[in-house]
Amino acid sequence: MPPYEAIKKAREKNLDLVEISPTAQPPVCRIMDYGKYLYQQEKKEREAKKHQKTITVKEVKFRINVDDHDYETKKNHVLRFLDEGDKVKATIFFRGREMTRTGLGRQILERLIKDVEPQSIVEFRPRQEGNTLHAILAPKKTEKEREKEKHKAAAHSAPGAPPAQVAKPAS
Repeated sequence: MPPYEAIKKAREKNLDLVEISPTAQPPVCRIMDYGKYLYQQEKKEREAKKHQKTITVKEVKFRINVDDHDYETKKNHVLRFLDEGDKVKATIFFRGREMTRTGLGRQILERLIKDVEPQSIVEFRPRQEGNTLHAILAPKKTEKEREKEKHKAAAHSAPGAPPAQVAKPAS
């Protein structure tokens, strides 16, 4: 169809003639409401943005002379952050003479990695930058997998719930 006829048809219908594929031979055009099309595209983008999960990095700071109870508390914070789907940066600061004892700091981070291994993946092994030693841990499972597990656990542990009935075919 010649372009002038296509433009005439589009104007009759009170719509726009939009070129879809200019490189094709002959060029491909479409009669549509271009303003409505742009609005729908923007709406789709906003909807997709709503469902995105931003990954945040939470930081937990240790010292080389951390006590067992303090270590357990901070480990529990790490586990909570991982369950929420966040990455965790475990950091140890060395001050003054503590720089000669970097091995102790490395042992603390290795112990933490070993303790949270079922729930995490080590993204960066412990490494030293200046007077800090840090490791980055990421959650092992995606948020959807964690939700499925929670639903399964809730379904299995529902007290007083009758067992599922299976329909038997009539014979």
